[in-house]
Amino acid sequence: MTESPGFGRVADDGTVYVRMSDGERPVGQWPGGDPEAALAFYRKRYEGLAVEVDLLARRIEAGALSPEEATSSVARVRESVVGAQAVGDLELLAARLDSLRPLIDKRREERRAERAVKVQEAKVAKENLVTEAEKLAQSSDWRGGANRLRDLLQSWKDLPRLDKPSDDALWHRFSSARTTYTRRRKLHFSELTERREAAKAAKSALAQEAEELSPSTEWAETSRAFRDLMTRWKAAGSAQRDDDEVLWRRFRAAHDAFFGARDAENEKLDSEYAKNAEIKRALLAEAEKLLPVGDAKAARETFRSIADRWDAAGKVPRAEMKDLESRFKRVEDAVRGADDASWRRSNPEGHARAAQTVGRLEESLSALRLGLAEAEATGDEVVAAQTRADIEARQSWLDEASRAMHEFGGR
Repeated sequence: MTESPGFGRVADDGTVYVRMSDGERPVGQWPGGDPEAALAFYRKRYEGLAVEVDLLARRIEAGALSPEEATSSVARVRESVVGAQAVGDLELLAARLDSLRPLIDKRREERRAERAVKVQEAKVAKENLVTEAEKLAQSSDWRGGANRLRDLLQSWKDLPRLDKPSDDALWHRFSSARTTYTRRRKLHFSELTERREAAKAAKSALAQEAEELSPSTEWAETSRAFRDLMTRWKAAGSAQRDDDEVLWRRFRAAHDAFFGARDAENEKLDSEYAKNAEIKRALLAEAEKLLPVGDAKAARETFRSIADRWDAAGKVPRAEMKDLESRFKRVEDAVRGADDASWRRSNPEGHARAAQTVGRLEESLSALRLGLAEAEATGDEVVAAQTRADIEARQSWLDEASRAMHEFGGR
């Protein structure tokens, strides 16, 4: 029999034993060989186990393994040590492994405490996510809200789970908020689509009306119709952007075609009226020479002649109408003011002259009113505007003449 100091022996029949504190047990068979070689072989196995135990201990002490991984690894290696077919101080290796358990337990408690902190932090974070989601659920930020809810969902997924009751309760609130927002968002866009379709139909009809009106030469009536169409267009609301742009181009093209034709016609009339303006400018220069009035009678006779020629000269371009009429009216007022005293002093003649003036102005007004009715009937807004200005001036003259006639005891 050959023995290894302290831990093993080889019996005469070749059985290899390892000694333990409670006795010895066989670990292998080495028949017909060198007993020293047998012990060396089994001691080498022990050395391999010792290296494995040392490496495991170092990894656990360094924190490279989780408590769960460390516990399972120690149990596995200890089992292999206790039943190892090796010669050496196996109980020492087992004791080394057992000494790691307090460290593992400490790490487990630390992990549990860290987990509790993280869970609490996760609970606060999830409660904040739920609060924000519930606010978004009642908002009308349809684009930004959807993007933000997607971000909140990803943040939720990145957080650790809580205990099941708490996690389920918070998730129910979070999910309900998302559902509420999604339902409201779908309803909003559904209603928006309906409004846009209604706006599209209304604007399509308006564009068609504008196209039908575009060729008209009833300038006044059609101008009013286009103003009404524009008011209705603005009230129709917005369609889809592409539809809006197409319909607006149609509407605007019809609008511009009509007003372009009207403006061209007005320019043509203004060109025709330019000669009338030259005549009235000359008459105005002649009338303004009467100022200041010296001889009221002579001024009145001269001005009457100028006024007759002024009426006969006809209409002038719109741009010059106001200036010419206002200057002519100033001369007229000055002449009339100078003549008032004379009229009052010569009652019979004054009455006759006043009556003659009233009659002439009434005839002039009647003719102008007929002309205005004709211009309005044909939609000639330029002629109508000029005629209204003439009527206003003549009415002012008639009022003054009528007052003078009453002063002389007239009707």
